Amino acid sequence: MNGLRETQRAFAAAVADGAEPGALLADDPRGGPPALFAYRHAYAARLVDALRDNHEVLARALGDEGFETLARAYLAAHPSRTPSIRWFGHRLAEFMAASLDAEDSLVPHPAFVDLARMDWALRTAFDAADAPLLDRAALAAVAPGDWPALRFTLHPAVQRLPLDWAVEAAWRVLREADPESGDEPELPAPEAAPHTLLAWRQGPETLWRSLASDEAALLQALADGADFATLCEHAVGFVDEDAAPAHVAGLLARWLDDGLLSGLAGPAS
Repeated sequence: MNGLRETQRAFAAAVADGAEPGALLADDPRGGPPALFAYRHAYAARLVDALRDNHEVLARALGDEGFETLARAYLAAHPSRTPSIRWFGHRLAEFMAASLDAEDSLVPHPAFVDLARMDWALRTAFDAADAPLLDRAALAAVAPGDWPALRFTLHPAVQRLPLDWAVEAAWRVLREADPESGDEPELPAPEAAPHTLLAWRQGPETLWRSLASDEAALLQALADGADFATLCEHAVGFVDEDAAPAHVAGLLARWLDDGLLSGLAGPAS
């Protein structure tokens, strides 16, 4: 059994990592390369396909040749180490950012990094764990005196993504374009605009929207465990003090309707 296990490990290393097979497999008696190379090619091609599936919009933006080159370079630098190919590519945006610093021409513009990050955030929202949603009835049952200490829990699908470029319009155009038409969609020029993107899931559908600075800051404070009173204190940086409670309550209503909240805790808990 030990010999079989070692043979299996050697085969896996030869296919996945490009290790020399040594005496593991004989050459093709017809003079061709070892049959192992076919497995090696198929393995890499399947991972490139998985990367394309996980970053569909980025792949359309770069085009077939550009994305293939990027994917092969990423595979060489970050071989798959997880049993599921769904999670292959979790470091692609990081790899692309490093490529920009190295000026190796793999990434033609820094906005492509944000396209990769947006693709991954939406896939992560889709695959996130499920959890019960908080509804307005639960909040209506809270006694007025308990509201200042009330804390909220974000649903596991909620993704808050800082972006450096306004890529959402281009992402939408690329996502809705028909890849079979052969037509190149007209994309808006990339514009530097640091902001936060919100991605989440409603049922089987993933959704996203760009956040205004006040909503991004308050949602971050909520995720950090701020209670309602502290959220109101944060809101004073954006609205008058007297308007802060209503402003926070309005955002909470929107987050409830969007399905972003899954729990709450008050003084009793």
